[in-house]
Amino acid sequence: MRNLKLIIQREYLARVRNKTFIIMTFLSPLILVGMFALIAYLSMLNSSEQRIIGLYDETKMFASEFKDQEQVQYLDLSGKTFEEAKKMVNEQEYYGLIYIPENVNRDVEGVQFFGKESPGLGTIQAIEKTIADRLTREELIERGIDVNQLNEAKTEVRIEIQNFSGERTSKMSNYIKMFFGGAAGYLLMMFIIIYGNMVMRSVIEEKTNRIIEIIVSSVKPIQLMMGKVLGTSLAGITQFTIWVLLAGVLAITSFYVLGIDIFTVQKSQLETVEQIAQPEIAQLVMDVINLPILSLVIFFLIYFIGGYFLYSAIYAAIGAAVDSETDTQQFMFPVILPLMLGIYVGFFSVIENPHGSVSTIFSMIPLTSPIVMLMRIPFGVPWWELVISVGILIITNFGVIWLAAKIYRVGILMYGKKASYKELFKWLKY
Repeated sequence: MRNLKLIIQREYLARVRNKTFIIMTFLSPLILVGMFALIAYLSMLNSSEQRIIGLYDETKMFASEFKDQEQVQYLDLSGKTFEEAKKMVNEQEYYGLIYIPENVNRDVEGVQFFGKESPGLGTIQAIEKTIADRLTREELIERGIDVNQLNEAKTEVRIEIQNFSGERTSKMSNYIKMFFGGAAGYLLMMFIIIYGNMVMRSVIEEKTNRIIEIIVSSVKPIQLMMGKVLGTSLAGITQFTIWVLLAGVLAITSFYVLGIDIFTVQKSQLETVEQIAQPEIAQLVMDVINLPILSLVIFFLIYFIGGYFLYSAIYAAIGAAVDSETDTQQFMFPVILPLMLGIYVGFFSVIENPHGSVSTIFSMIPLTSPIVMLMRIPFGVPWWELVISVGILIITNFGVIWLAAKIYRVGILMYGKKASYKELFKWLKY
């Protein structure tokens, strides 16, 4: 245990004292916060930009239908000739010109939009809806239907969703749960890839420098491998903690300095949503509050430790089996594949059917369970499934670490020989 402690300490100090580690620890939050601050600032500028859209209406029916909004102003140019209207819009650098022909029909064919650039999807949909609503109203009147009575007769139906214990939820509940579960799964995947590679590079570096020959004369190879895994993981946790703290401080500071109010940026969208479905917003807040945050945090730590050790042992074995990073390519695909598979299964299967066969099976397979199960937890997973999943993960960890240690023990002292899968299988028998 004393040797293991010394190796962990050495690996940890070697990582945290590395210049690249120190620079990236403090530079990464700066880049990340700077990127988000820039996006928020540009969004704020974009949302405050006033657009003028010309309207050339040959039918004289729609000019009154297009109402000015906070960011869009409509200018009726129907009194000019069409060419004059186009020229004016182009010279005045207006956002665009809507052309509605005289023979516009119920299929809204013939309506055109002229502009220097393609308008956004929201702008196009708003224009189409305005014209379609007016044509629909005219058609109803022509058929002798009282439009006012029809509008008064319209009824909105809102289905209240609740489980058998009486707990209410919303239509967006699954997306909220998927967001939190997906964020946890994706974070774990990134952590495994980044710090697993760090473990692998550390092994290759020591093997290349022949330092490993001196070290293994004093400690057991499995102690050396576990020391590297534990020391690197502690360094990663240290870096991650600093990132979270720095990113929080920088985000608050940058938003304050730039005068960005994130709530103001989204104000118009929120107001629109609230007008449409205020009860739904309240229910969404309740859905977030009712999320099993404590369970998610606890099992994130459990699956983080289990998944990280599992993959780090594999990364360490790969590092011991090769002489350079170039030789690792043939072994990396089988390692990355289950991680990617876990993410895709999580996003495409869990959200549709979190307790279906596919989701359940992949949350039990040790190589994918840390990601898929984290995505399932917000939907509520039976305790016995969690026990089985964690149990299989722990047992697999022991098995993989044992196999990785056998490869590590042989490969770490093997030079000048390009390892293959067949060769690795032979090493397991030594």
